[in-house]
Formats: sequence, C-alpha cells, structure tokens
Amino acid sequence: MVQLDNDCFAFGGPMMAVEPALALLAGRVGPVTATETVPLADALGRVLAADLVAPFNVPPHDNAAVDGYAVFFDDLAADQPTVLPVTARVAAGQWLGRPAVRGEVVRIFTGAPMPAGMDTVFMQEDCRSDGTTVTLPAGIRRGVNRRLAGEDVREGSVVLAAGRRLRPEDIALAASLGHPTLAVRCRLRVAVFSTGDELRQPGQVLEPGAVYDANRFALIALLTRLGCAVTDLGILPDRFETIRDALAEAAMSHDALITSGGMSTGEEDHVKPAVEANGRLDFWRLAIKPGRPVALGRVRGAVFVGLPGNPVAVVVTFLRIARPILLRLMGAADETPQSIPVRASFAHKKKPGRREFLRGSLARGEDGALVAAKYPRDGAGVLSSLVESEGLIELPEDLAGVEPGMTVDFLPFKEFL
Repeated sequence: MVQLDNDCFAFGGPMMAVEPALALLAGRVGPVTATETVPLADALGRVLAADLVAPFNVPPHDNAAVDGYAVFFDDLAADQPTVLPVTARVAAGQWLGRPAVRGEVVRIFTGAPMPAGMDTVFMQEDCRSDGTTVTLPAGIRRGVNRRLAGEDVREGSVVLAAGRRLRPEDIALAASLGHPTLAVRCRLRVAVFSTGDELRQPGQVLEPGAVYDANRFALIALLTRLGCAVTDLGILPDRFETIRDALAEAAMSHDALITSGGMSTGEEDHVKPAVEANGRLDFWRLAIKPGRPVALGRVRGAVFVGLPGNPVAVVVTFLRIARPILLRLMGAADETPQSIPVRASFAHKKKPGRREFLRGSLARGEDGALVAAKYPRDGAGVLSSLVESEGLIELPEDLAGVEPGMTVDFLPFKEFL
C-alpha cells in the first residue's frame, strides 16, 4: 500500500530555513536612497535619513528641579538650621541677571536657571520663610535638586541615529533641540495584489464557492503601520498572462510588490512563473509552518515578495519574512523583535527541520511566572485565532515537540509595531 503524505506542500526539492533566507535577503536587498524633508509633525513612523546631532546642551543651563530656595552649600551650618535673607526671585523662563552673592538665598521655581555659583536647592515645604528671611534645615547634601546643563543631551552628541523609525518620544526630543523639520527616507512604494478566481471584494455578492478577500486588507494595514506608501491593485484572476503583465506594470512605479496566493505548484498557481518571466526568484519555499510557499525575488527593478494564500500564513510570514525585507528597503535600522522565554502549558508534536509558529496568549502561573497557552485550533485559515491571541509561540527547527513546563519563546504582536 502506498503511504500518502498528508503535508499539502510536500512537493520535491529542498526547502530553505528561515535564518539562511533572512541572511540571503540581507545580502541582496539594499535601501531605497531617496530622501525628503518633512515637518516635525509629519515625521512619526518615518525613517531618519541622517544622524541628528545636538546643537547645544539640554538643558542649556543648570536649573532647579523643584520649587524652593537656591543657596551656596558652603553658606550652610553643618549641624543646625541656617537663617539667610531672601534677596531675589527667579521663575522658569527668567534669569537672575547678575552673579549670586555669598550669604544670600534666591527664591526659585522648577525649571528656572540656577543663579551662577549656587549649587543646591531646598524644597519649599522643608523651609520656613517670613517673606524676608528663610530658615533652612540642616542635613541637606551638596547639589541636591539641581539639574546640570547637558544632563539630558550633550552638545555635539548623536541623539538620533540615521535609520531610526521615529517614535513620539524621538519627535519630542527633536523638538527640544529646535528642529522644525527632519530629513527622512522617502516612503517605500509598495503595490499589493491578491490572486485567485474565488476571491471577492467585501461588499460584493458572495456566490457559491467564493470567499471575501481578507489577505489584501491585512497586508495594506500591516504596510501602512510600517510607514509604507501602499497602492491597492486589487484581485488578479488565476491567469498567467494577466499576473505576468500586472507585475511588470506595477514594477515600473513601485519599490516592492507583494502578492498573496498562487505560490504553490498547482495548475492554477501562476505567480511563480509570472515572476520568473519578468525577473528572478531567489527562494520560494521555506521550512516554515504556517506559510511554506514564500518567495523573494525581483520583478524588473522592484523587489518581489510572494506570500501564501491562507490568511494566518499571510500575517505570520509578513511579520517574520516580509517585514525585515521591507525595513531594509526603507533604510531602517535592525528591528528584530524580542521574544520572551515563557513556560508552556500545552503539549504539541512538531516536525523536526522546520520552524513553527503557534498562536497563543500569556497568563501568570501560580508562582507568578509567565505561562503560554496555545490557541486550540492550528489551521492556517482560522483568522479569528489571530484576533484572540496575543502573539506567536516560535518553535525552532531542531525541536521535535513541546511538553508542559518546557521553556518556549513567545513573540508578542506588539513587538512588530
């Protein structure tokens, strides 16, 4: 009796492991070089094109960290309260306008520049004042409640390195240095297709045998969140000539092309030969589950990424394979997601030699440790599993299975933001 292989992608030829595939793409894909200058308010998520160097210290001068009284530490008695006259008042945005004099106290407020020479600030609630003099308690340390010039940023230092995808806190830092604009990489132009005669646009009538196209909308959302300029080129029918011509035309005006579906070896899978008719494939099958038929290549001048047809496989392979490619094209610095070692609460059999990604969620065990639970259904078409999970449980190639209590790597979806 012939034993049939129940692995639906078990066609002949070697498969490439994930890490060699990523290393291959790193050597063959370089960043798009065009840059532009954008207002600071429009820079969120953009890739910084040049190092941002601090033109001055932040803060630019020593300043008070609290509301209170600025003094010369050496004017204080060591073991008893000190009474000194209050001779001036300095608020944030003001300046004393003269050097401070030994033996005086300056009423000062948070953020106000420290008078030259004064080195210590008492909190107002620790002191007693009659409006003319102030009683300062003993026991304070020299330099307390004083922020030093350059404590945040030193003049001449690189505060944001080229290649950084700008976050809200990065933009705030650039604003604190007086930059109204930033030089950034131009947005990566990405065209997105779905392929398949069975696909329908949401809102259309769904006749027997048809399904709504979820993949394209998942990819558009993922690409938009990554900061790409996305062109939705719709659904391509399962026709070799149509796919070939659509890819060739899109390559003329885009940096990258992404398709889903049609990457296997069935009679209706035309994407692979369509790409090869216009360019080349560097790899097209990975030792990965879900998502074995994944391709990287070139269509004329554009980078081509072909993803599987099942929606879970599309999201998983985008996050772990397509995303690093696109970030490299964008000129972004390495953003390898950081996994969390957690304890498994489940048993799972795995085929050695391939990397697997299970959907899962985290909870606290009785001992307070993080425990990963696997989503109960493994199917690559169970799109709801992504909605109801918190991340991916990544199982390496050499692992043959998981037993309860074993340590596994958990990749939270938030790591891919």
